[in-house]
Amino acid sequence: MATFTLGERIAEIRKTYSISREDLSMRSGVSADLIAKIEDDGHIPDLAPLIKISRGLGVRLGTLLDDQGQLGPVICRAADTAVFTRFKTGLPEGALATGHHGMSFNALAADKTGRHMEPFIVRIEADAQQDKTTHEGEEFIYVLEGSLTLEYGTNKDFLNTGDSVYYDSIVPHRVYSANDKAVKILAVVYTPV
Repeated sequence: MATFTLGERIAEIRKTYSISREDLSMRSGVSADLIAKIEDDGHIPDLAPLIKISRGLGVRLGTLLDDQGQLGPVICRAADTAVFTRFKTGLPEGALATGHHGMSFNALAADKTGRHMEPFIVRIEADAQQDKTTHEGEEFIYVLEGSLTLEYGTNKDFLNTGDSVYYDSIVPHRVYSANDKAVKILAVVYTPV
């Protein structure tokens, strides 16, 4: 099976279903400029636009992120988590040249076919930048290491190692390091069918 970049996969699905960028923009609420940037320049956006694009295409989020699929249980060994880094976000323009690290999303069920949950181990560097986002579904976060700030609507909460939170993703939200150290979390994103 051929391996595609995220942008190539979106473009291929669009072509298969005869959906123009403008149509996808209208269906998803994501700007045609951002869709073009993803497809043409390999830009990796935050998770919220990806969820909106997947809904606009009528596919699961996993369809955009998967290389292959299994119907049975998928076991992800601790040593393999870094192999399944799906994308990095929280990077400003020119970030790679400046040493900015952002957020790394390592998939824990990358090969599971037909899933509606996306479990990730996420490393959030102290310098990660993320705007508040909103999307369909729910999220669960468990802090594995470090201290995390959660902005949810107008509230701000702090979570430490061992703390967890479950929330509706439709409310504007974002997470980032609560101090000058990296944070490691287990994040599970659920998007309805």
